[in-house]
Amino acid sequence: MELGVDSFAAVRRDDRTGAMESGSERLRHLVEEIELADQVGLDAFGVGEHHREEFLDSAPAVILAAAAGRTKRIRLASAVSVLSAADPVRVFQEFATLDLLSGGRAEIVAGRGSFIESFPLFGLDLKDYDALFAEKLELLMKLREENPVTWSGSFRPALTGQGVFPRPVQAKLPIWLGVGGTPASFARAGVLGLPLMIAIIGGEPHRFRPLVDLYRQAGARAGHAAETLKVGIHALGYVADTDAKAVEDFYPGYAEAFTKIGKERGWGPVTRGQFEALMGPTGALVVGSPETVAEKVAYYDRVLGGISRLSFQMSVAGIGHEKLMRSIGLAGGKVKGLIAENVNGARVL
Repeated sequence: MELGVDSFAAVRRDDRTGAMESGSERLRHLVEEIELADQVGLDAFGVGEHHREEFLDSAPAVILAAAAGRTKRIRLASAVSVLSAADPVRVFQEFATLDLLSGGRAEIVAGRGSFIESFPLFGLDLKDYDALFAEKLELLMKLREENPVTWSGSFRPALTGQGVFPRPVQAKLPIWLGVGGTPASFARAGVLGLPLMIAIIGGEPHRFRPLVDLYRQAGARAGHAAETLKVGIHALGYVADTDAKAVEDFYPGYAEAFTKIGKERGWGPVTRGQFEALMGPTGALVVGSPETVAEKVAYYDRVLGGISRLSFQMSVAGIGHEKLMRSIGLAGGKVKGLIAENVNGARVL
């Protein structure tokens, strides 16, 4: 199983001074975090896409390109590219360029995103939410298969044999489908034979098993080999030396961020009881000591019938740079080894 980290480049306070980091300082620190993730042996680093004041990731390919020259082996992915609000030609070109810069390490995780600010920002109608995504995903997949390209749709001018450049190092630029909890999205990924990246930020992961089974069944019926139907998880996570330290670092920022989001969506404020339930052995949060985190990752793997990658989303909790660097170091230095024993070893047996 692969292990990674995802970031939304959330603005945050300095660990020592308590002052808000400047935008340039935050992005400089983010590139350092990606560099460390590479050095400690993590497999992937993803940068999200948002168009909100509290996040600095509106151009993920630019951030990942800055990291490409300072890393050697780690996969560099979007988490996710909000394809509904983007031109698939430009998305393909940006990530093909990233692939060239990184020597073949770029990946696209295409999704619809969990916020809607991009629709009015780019002059799109929210009523076309599903249709936009389906059409643009079709074009994105065609772009990696054919060049020149002939294609037509409802939302973008047709392509009538134009070439799309540059071409990536990888013969088939990896495209994952990022999903939440909609059965149609899981089935679509299976029919298309795309690897699946599931965002699980609450509840109990075992409840996603029927949807994962739907994905695998749809893929099998469409004739895709089982080994191509990979399942990845994007989970809220953080590693510290002890469980108590992890909670101390993670809970305040987590509660603040999700209470704010909840207020926008009509939810109640986050409570400590809710957090502790999610921290429990069957809850969604992957937060704790290296041993606790490895056990939770093994639980995800077991209840979902085998996963290929789990990426920790650490940044939404507003944790400072020094603590995040420590957490990334523990994830690569300890958690990955424990997972190899707890998960990969169990599969062999």
